Amino acid sequence: MCDGVRAATEVVADPGRAGLLWRKSSYSGAEGGECVEVATASGTVQVRDSQRLTGPVLTVGPDAWAGFVELAAGPQA
Repeated sequence: MCDGVRAATEVVADPGRAGLLWRKSSYSGAEGGECVEVATASGTVQVRDSQRLTGPVLTVGPDAWAGFVELAAGPQA
């Protein structure tokens, strides 16, 4: 289960989406089906469901993504 935010550990090329390199969360399960994958392209951040690799992709700006990651990480000690 994807239950937190941590650095990506796996990079997957996606020739179907203009050669994007997707990074999967290290919190993703062994099968890789319980989290999201992230790629960057042309000043945007692309986010997709790791179970639906050819499904829809959410596109956000880098500032919005950084804000989301900060919020998801929770308070820093």
